[in-house]
Amino acid sequence: MIEKPAYDWNPRSDDVQKDQIAAYDDMRHRCPVAHSEYLNWSLFRHEDVVRALHAHETFSNSVSNRLVVPNGMDPPQHTLYRRIIEPYFNAQRMEAFEPVCRQIAIELVANLPRAGEVEFISAFAEDFALRVQAAFLGWPTKLHEPLRRWTRRNHEATLARDRTAMEDVAYEFDRYIRSLLMERRNAGASAPNDLTTSLMRERVGDRLINDEEIVSILRNWTVGELSTISASVGILAYYLAGRPDLQQQLREQPALLPAAIDEILRIHAPLIANRRIATAPVEFCGRTLPADARVTLMWASANRDETVFGDPDTFRLDRDPALNLLYGAGIHICPGAPLARLELRIVMEELLGQNSRIALASGQAPVKAVYPASGFSSLPLRVERPAKDDAVFSQ
Repeated sequence: MIEKPAYDWNPRSDDVQKDQIAAYDDMRHRCPVAHSEYLNWSLFRHEDVVRALHAHETFSNSVSNRLVVPNGMDPPQHTLYRRIIEPYFNAQRMEAFEPVCRQIAIELVANLPRAGEVEFISAFAEDFALRVQAAFLGWPTKLHEPLRRWTRRNHEATLARDRTAMEDVAYEFDRYIRSLLMERRNAGASAPNDLTTSLMRERVGDRLINDEEIVSILRNWTVGELSTISASVGILAYYLAGRPDLQQQLREQPALLPAAIDEILRIHAPLIANRRIATAPVEFCGRTLPADARVTLMWASANRDETVFGDPDTFRLDRDPALNLLYGAGIHICPGAPLARLELRIVMEELLGQNSRIALASGQAPVKAVYPASGFSSLPLRVERPAKDDAVFSQ
């Protein structure tokens, strides 16, 4: 009879899922290098996560059976594709996209009830993430609802670890993108001059990037964008709804918003974890992880490590931004961070600027999201507009 290995914790237990952030805090104190059936080896301390992020030779990103460009690659292959991707998030592109992003935020905030309660995640956060992502990539509005359904199915399949369902979801997304690529090729010179069309002209080495690579890049951007941006917007709104003084301070001093957003999302991470594979035996906290061990880097714990941040729930605007792992670190640091920061700043400027008060709804408790999602699956809020149509602060 083969004995099952002993595990340190169960990431899928009801206790963990009831409050992921609190559970990960407990694991960081109790068992900072933990083994489980669902997540394999997990690292909870800031020091250990940073060590893994910077030791890309020892911790490979090649963790998927599918092509994942570029974050599922290691150097030198990763370097080639990273050079293609980074210019899409440069300052010039962000400046050009800002008015488009702002118009979307203005319209969605204007559609919120003038004085009443709203289920904020489905009525606002998800719509914002969908619309800005489609606009950035140049995708038609007809894809909004399919992408919304696809995001939910992807989350359900990942949570269930249903590999067949995960493959089906991936192929479904691939069909959407291949159809867009075909439309652009058929249009020839009349194809829209957008980011998706631009990707089709990129070269890796001495050849054009192929459709499989384009699909992988767009899948990677879309999975990350739709889930983390909507989670981030919900986390930010929830945090400020419970702190009217901070809410008003940010209305009066909108220049503080970038630092405030990064700090709130340090306290409550919108992205729970990321995966690696050990290429050689490696030791953490007296425990040896074997070669080929699958390792989960727990962002949601590392960014709350008391040895780095003191009381993790203390909100501070003077922290060293280099310590915040919100967008990762090392060679795989998120290339889309400038876009995410732009979108979150703009949406919070408009949400605060067009509303005089954001508060938690009475009698309805928020419902926390469960792994692999973060934030809230339901967030009833009450929003109130100013007495007149004047914005609370002008841009």
